[in-house]
Amino acid sequence: MDMFFEDFHIGDEMITPRRTITETDVVQFAGLSGDYNPLHIDEVFAKETPYKTRVAHGLLSVSVITGLQSMMGIVNGSTLGLLEINWRFKGGVIPGDTIYAKFIVKAKVETSKKDRGVLTRTVLVYNQRDEIVSEGEIVLLMKKKTGIPAI
Repeated sequence: MDMFFEDFHIGDEMITPRRTITETDVVQFAGLSGDYNPLHIDEVFAKETPYKTRVAHGLLSVSVITGLQSMMGIVNGSTLGLLEINWRFKGGVIPGDTIYAKFIVKAKVETSKKDRGVLTRTVLVYNQRDEIVSEGEIVLLMKKKTGIPAI
């Protein structure tokens, strides 16, 4: 069930489903992005890092949580566009870690067009130990119910 701009309220929280990050995810993301940094693909190199093993790309985890949000089905038909992402990485996601996210409505701003609004949500990404591995803000341009023609 899609939620529209009016359906969100400051402080609302939504928890996504979980997903385990696999070795295949890391390899495919490296191929898709072209990011073959040895931190992600070279176990010998990675053993000398603070993680002591290869770590998933930070943007892979951000991409996964946007997919988990999509699985919830609440903004798929009501989002008009992604306006902004601001992100901070606090810990590594290792292949085998299971992540999920909490979305918290931070701000809602009316636009000059009556059929849309700007929604800002804080996002906290957790691993299977409920440790925050990254956090950020996602800003979406959202449809309003008032812009939907009556049936």
